[in-house]
Amino acid sequence: MTANECIIGRRSVRRFTNQPVPHDILEKIVETASYSPSWKNTQITRYIAVEGEKKAALAKCTSLFPGNGVIMENAPMVIAVTIIKERSGYERDGSYSTPKGDRWQMYDAGAASEAFCLAAYEQGLGTVIMGLFDEEEASKLLELPEERELAALIPIGYPAESPTAPKRKTVDDLLSYQS
Repeated sequence: MTANECIIGRRSVRRFTNQPVPHDILEKIVETASYSPSWKNTQITRYIAVEGEKKAALAKCTSLFPGNGVIMENAPMVIAVTIIKERSGYERDGSYSTPKGDRWQMYDAGAASEAFCLAAYEQGLGTVIMGLFDEEEASKLLELPEERELAALIPIGYPAESPTAPKRKTVDDLLSYQS
């Protein structure tokens, strides 16, 4: 599969089969995602694979958008994407490197999340990146240490659907040139 085929073919999957995600495949996905770019190579993204009873409890942390809980319940596994705080976008003395402040942390988490989803797609798995959940409740359930922050939740599994691509903007809408 080419990079082009992978990027164009990957869809947000919201319905999964009951087939579990093999841990050895998940480890390959994480290894591939570890090559995503990060601020000054800080590599702040960390993944937590959540299954079983804890996954069911995590699905209840979706009062902001209950539909996400249904999707998580349906998936055999949910990946909690976390970051190590105060590294990406920071200097060693703790000051910000740019006027963007701590926003580089989420940029890095986003790049790593998309790399994770593309690597999962290559392995025949479906994913959807979720941002609507009760972050405080989910972080407490996952027992995240103070230096970590929950960035996203990614249900993952073998797809029980083949979503079609939504309409895309044209290149003319997306690209401009300046001289």
